[in-house]
Amino acid sequence: MLADCHMHTYLCGHAIGEPADYVRAAASRGIDLITFTCHVPMSDEDSFSGEGIRMRYDDLPRYRDLVAEARAVGEGEGVEVLYGIEGEYFPEESRLTEQWQLLEQESFDFVLCSLHHQLPCFREWLYRLGSAEAIAAAYFGLVAQAAKTGKYDSIAHPDLIRIYNTIPPFAPETQEKAIREMLAVVAESNTCLEVNTSGLSKQIYELHPAPAILAWAAEAGVKLTLGSDSHCQEQVGQHFPEVLDLLSQLGFEKLHYYRGRKRFDYAISAS
Repeated sequence: MLADCHMHTYLCGHAIGEPADYVRAAASRGIDLITFTCHVPMSDEDSFSGEGIRMRYDDLPRYRDLVAEARAVGEGEGVEVLYGIEGEYFPEESRLTEQWQLLEQESFDFVLCSLHHQLPCFREWLYRLGSAEAIAAAYFGLVAQAAKTGKYDSIAHPDLIRIYNTIPPFAPETQEKAIREMLAVVAESNTCLEVNTSGLSKQIYELHPAPAILAWAAEAGVKLTLGSDSHCQEQVGQHFPEVLDLLSQLGFEKLHYYRGRKRFDYAISAS
């Protein structure tokens, strides 16, 4: 068993290819289950949207259809296809009410949570904190806060603050206290953290979260989902063999996926 729980469709404006082609790519790479997680629509254009960032609310019916079409292809390829979404978290929760209503109303299998600090509204909020150290610590505190809401199944690329130039890249060890506190809250909230393999192909070329954070997560008893964050079919399952080896070396025995918002596990050794 092997699952890839994070991939996009062209509706977000920065992915390419047909979802059915992602299914065929998964089949060719020995992946048994995939979950599409396009970026959640947000009507607050000034804060969260813009050209090529996310689908619109009126794209949702087409998104459902694309996933259904991919599911039909998957039945012939031996790949289960699930319907997910990549949600947002923002420190001013009053601006998330509409999104949270959508998460309750729509029959998603899986809800990821992302803290996209590179969005202008998020950067503006973070920059009020002053130093790069304070921003990094606050970011990990917000990851914990997102987990405590209970509205998300897994936190996507949880150390994203280390890239995209809101602050300079930093070693996780410089924020060990804040990160360990975040991991304790994530474990207690029974939320998963995502192992996002796309980080190995961009900017600092390191896994999300970094291996040091994963080692601390193992100590804290944090559960993990695995996702390629694919924006084209070539990225499906990217770097999975080496990442599975790393997770096994760190002491993780299981990975998780969600169907109908219920968590299931599978053995890393069987992957």
